[in-house]
Amino acid sequence: MGRCKWAESSDLMIAYHDREWGVPVHDDRQLFGKLILDGFQAGLSWAIILRKRDHFLEAFDGFDPARMARYDRRRIAKLLKDPGIVRNRQKVEAAVASARAFLELTEGGTSFDAFLWTFVGGAPRRNARKTIADRDKYFALAIAVAEISGEEL
Repeated sequence: MGRCKWAESSDLMIAYHDREWGVPVHDDRQLFGKLILDGFQAGLSWAIILRKRDHFLEAFDGFDPARMARYDRRRIAKLLKDPGIVRNRQKVEAAVASARAFLELTEGGTSFDAFLWTFVGGAPRRNARKTIADRDKYFALAIAVAEISGEEL
């Protein structure tokens, strides 16, 4: 399989495409980190997030959910002054809320990995959509995930 056009903009994007993008992950901590970075990416290019990823890891305690769940107003205010991350209050607060939800899930005996993979039957999906009906099938999955998270699409 060839490289996607979107990945050819920089060495960083090429490395991400070739080594990470589309590679199944089953480690709770890695999946949590991906969730946090995806949240910060909303409305921005992925290249921005990749360039800031190392600093995000540092600023958010290595994406340690137990530590992040304890962030208070002062810690959030400090993060909002950090030029190494995306300084958006809603996204920072969502990251903290996600850490708390992660802990609630895992302390209840469910791994984050098991929870996420149930949405796709435990196996990666290939989204080779050819018709509107195919698009609607994948949109239904997005709706199911959003309903669990309490969000609306």
